[in-house]
Amino acid sequence: MIRGNKKSSRAKSVFFLVITGLLWSTGGLLIKNVDSNPLAISGVRSIIASLVIFAAIGKPRFTWSFSQIASALAYTITVILFVSANKMTTAANAILLQSTAPIYVALLGAWILKEKARLLDWITVATVFGGMALFFFESLDSRGAIGNVLAAASGVSFAMFNIFMRLQKDGSPMESVLMGNILTAIIGVPFIIGSLPSLSGWVRLLILGVAQLGLSYVLYSEAIKHSTALEAILILMIEPILSPLWVFLFMGEIPGKLPLIGGAIVIGAITIRFIFRTMAGKPIFMKYSVPKRFFKRDRS
Repeated sequence: MIRGNKKSSRAKSVFFLVITGLLWSTGGLLIKNVDSNPLAISGVRSIIASLVIFAAIGKPRFTWSFSQIASALAYTITVILFVSANKMTTAANAILLQSTAPIYVALLGAWILKEKARLLDWITVATVFGGMALFFFESLDSRGAIGNVLAAASGVSFAMFNIFMRLQKDGSPMESVLMGNILTAIIGVPFIIGSLPSLSGWVRLLILGVAQLGLSYVLYSEAIKHSTALEAILILMIEPILSPLWVFLFMGEIPGKLPLIGGAIVIGAITIRFIFRTMAGKPIFMKYSVPKRFFKRDRS
């Protein structure tokens, strides 16, 4: 009976992870089709997501600890940078450059988390930075180049978000995400003045807030309780794969050859490192592998 319950929970977690990856992958397409200021998009999306997450939490517990506040700030920076990058460069560049976050976790983790980096980590870091370099050899106008820089910066801020989430000892990471969305809303919503989207834009903003950001985090928080870190990272790799695909199918946006090669190098290197470290009994922390102790209540 217990084994049956475990299998059922595992199957449900895999299903939730697939749905989460699908929801996350729609971000680039939806953001590009909202005719508004990037800060306004970030703010409106986050205020809607805040309502969804608040409903999931029930009664939030804000401790105002350094880690909780730092996580919220890093989350806010990440959201704003990622939306801005999607408006200025291709969806493929935006998501693939942000997907370098685990490498910065490896680099910064040795300093902040006191986690020793191994030879495999440094080889992966060198490989990923080599892949990233290919993004900037693409022929882009100044706006596209700035978009690439913003996307790369979002990878750094997302890594910091993960690190500060891991540093929390009070079991309140979901509140950090809620706090981050509220802060993003405060910063971004005023920019809606003079940049009102069309009716279809408002519909896309609603989808972004409810499904792509709010519901996805709720599903992810439940799924990660019953799945291994390896399962999570491999299943959720559908996000950087599908995100540029949706934009290509519905908008005809074609990524450059060099960024696609660079993206394949980045994703491949991170996945191989993750598999080898997991097989060695040293699971690493990244976007999709939040330690289970952070889920005593609801979400990371």
